[in-house]
Amino acid sequence: MKKLAKGLLLVIVLLLLASLWMFWPVRLPVAELQSDLGLPPAAPPPSLTLYRLPTGAMHSQAMFAYRGGAVGEPRDFAMTAYLVRHPRGDLLIDTGLGSQVDQQFARLPWLMRHTSRYSTAQPAGQQLAQAGIEPEKLAGVLLTHAHWDHVSGLTDLPGATVWLSASEEQFVAGGAEMAALASSLTNPQWRSFKFDDGPYLGYPRSHDWWGDGSVVVVPAAGHTPGSVHVFVNLPDGGRYLFVGDTVWQREAVERPAERPWLAQRLVDNDAAQVRAQISLLAALQRRFPELIIVPAHDARPAEALPLLVYPSAGE
Repeated sequence: MKKLAKGLLLVIVLLLLASLWMFWPVRLPVAELQSDLGLPPAAPPPSLTLYRLPTGAMHSQAMFAYRGGAVGEPRDFAMTAYLVRHPRGDLLIDTGLGSQVDQQFARLPWLMRHTSRYSTAQPAGQQLAQAGIEPEKLAGVLLTHAHWDHVSGLTDLPGATVWLSASEEQFVAGGAEMAALASSLTNPQWRSFKFDDGPYLGYPRSHDWWGDGSVVVVPAAGHTPGSVHVFVNLPDGGRYLFVGDTVWQREAVERPAERPWLAQRLVDNDAAQVRAQISLLAALQRRFPELIIVPAHDARPAEALPLLVYPSAGE
């Protein structure tokens, strides 16, 4: 009996130590940037505008978002799409949650379903329709990556062209569990793009979407094999960097810190690459404080952006 009690006590101690290690507030190093690295020139057209389209949120705690997050502190993980309105076409960055989210959520792995809860708002497709924008008339939907909560709203965008990096296209086609929803969709017109332009703010390659520096996409593999970050440069000089799920909350860049180990195991394709991406983001934030870094699941950095559709009274 004493041996059994000692064994149970040892197991409990080991579990406590493992939990402590998993959530311990370890800080990552900050990458070193070239001393002469400056913000690249951009010439966005005067009429370019950037909107946010909130579609809901997942509800969790700060401790699960980044190492060092407060235990018991509620934290909303925003599900927001962003629309760039350019004279040459409207580009939607990610989709947020769509109208079929309940059915999609039910198909997620057991652990994800039992550790998450969500609330919904108006899907991006409905917001676009309310603004008079037809899905097939979009220049495209640009995915930061192809996880379920970034493609959920594609079911409401029939006929839309969906852009993703060539590596992410292979990820979707390869049958990965985390890309199961994306690979099951039949209505999007999938297209991939290449990083055919030179280095950009510490990233080795880039793709200047319109050729005017207003929207520049860079490779950011780690969370998924073909994840991307998207720079959006506004006519008033505002600069935004949409980083998908490289981090979930802005504190992960400010500290900088990665996700707790269990979260990494659940969602990240390559944890070492994610750490390198976070270190670069931290360096960019310190060098260029005017650059607004927007994690896909943190509404706070972009809250100054206008809504595409404003709720009517009573909503």
